[in-house]
Amino acid sequence: MKDIKKTFSYKTLHTCSQSGARVGEYTTPHGTIQTPVFMPVGTLATVKSLAPYELDESGAEIILSNTYHLYLRPGHDIVQKAGGLHEFMNWKKPILTDSGGFQVFSLGKLNKITDEGVAFRSHIDGSKHMFTPEYATQIQQSLGADIFMAFDECAPADAGEKEVERALHRTIAWLERCRAEKEKNEKQVATESVALNHPHPQMLFPIVQGGMFAHLRKLSLQKTLPLAECGIAIGGLSVGEEKPVMYAMLDALKPNLPQNMPRYLMGVGSPDCLAEGVLRGIDMFDCVLSTRIARNGTAFTSQGKVVVRNAIYKEDFTTLDPNCNCYACKNYTKAYLRHLINCDEILGHRMLTLHNTTYLINLMKHIRVAILEDRYLDFMRDFRDGPEYTQTGR
Repeated sequence: MKDIKKTFSYKTLHTCSQSGARVGEYTTPHGTIQTPVFMPVGTLATVKSLAPYELDESGAEIILSNTYHLYLRPGHDIVQKAGGLHEFMNWKKPILTDSGGFQVFSLGKLNKITDEGVAFRSHIDGSKHMFTPEYATQIQQSLGADIFMAFDECAPADAGEKEVERALHRTIAWLERCRAEKEKNEKQVATESVALNHPHPQMLFPIVQGGMFAHLRKLSLQKTLPLAECGIAIGGLSVGEEKPVMYAMLDALKPNLPQNMPRYLMGVGSPDCLAEGVLRGIDMFDCVLSTRIARNGTAFTSQGKVVVRNAIYKEDFTTLDPNCNCYACKNYTKAYLRHLINCDEILGHRMLTLHNTTYLINLMKHIRVAILEDRYLDFMRDFRDGPEYTQTGR
């Protein structure tokens, strides 16, 4: 297995003189990612309804899959036997997996959290399971994503200071155990010919917690940075708090964010939050929002949110978004897409999912251009005043 330090690297290409936002390149075993970047979510080793070639044509550079769901179905052992996620789902570009921590807290019924880990029941059949930092690491190493996340405790948005601080320190202790397990398993692969069925190194991202308390966010970052190799994540935001609260937490972290590695804001993907996150130093984003609302008949567009199932579009024979070059916008009208969605036709779900994915990827391209041209504050002023900014609630 190749040296991880030679396989992963981050380089800042340009920092905007207006805003301090940056454009960079993150090199992984399966390709180099241009940042800032939005990562479509393929929870069960597929971005719902889209084929890999369609994701590729949309401009997607990296996608995310979910450890909790893949552990339950089909099982990480099956994915490992297939040669890892890249082979299993036929996606040749980088993949990131989350640790499953958020899901065992939010989906697992009757979960019990201890210093050892989290005992939970499957949301599918009620069966009992246990995730420890070591086991979450083993599962993700079997899945074979380029990037995987440390197992962490995500406190609720309304948690009190003592509960958040307790979760913060537990997250740091679990991170140390994740690192130790990763290194142990990599050593076994190198010295004992233990097969992972994928030949590439993997990068572990630690996660900054701290809830809605700025001093705890800073403390978490301080304790996490020494344990980060080439990437760091910010978790526990966009979990129900108001957006200004999230921005305040990012503002508190920004002065001390690392310069030599990518910074990943987990679970954030509305157009306004992407733009505001970049302004606050974030390089990587993911969210299920764009695909979820597509299945409900809602599209992000350059002219604002369009809910195509609404009657106003029944005889609207214009394109969904005149500024989009996706297959749906080049070939279909709002009236036709409305017909598909209201009849629950799969093609309607596919086309809106493809459009929303392409829209967010193109938005990140526009953001990168604005940074490279040293006009990101001008971009943000116009964006905030335009129809694209507020396309979701909260």
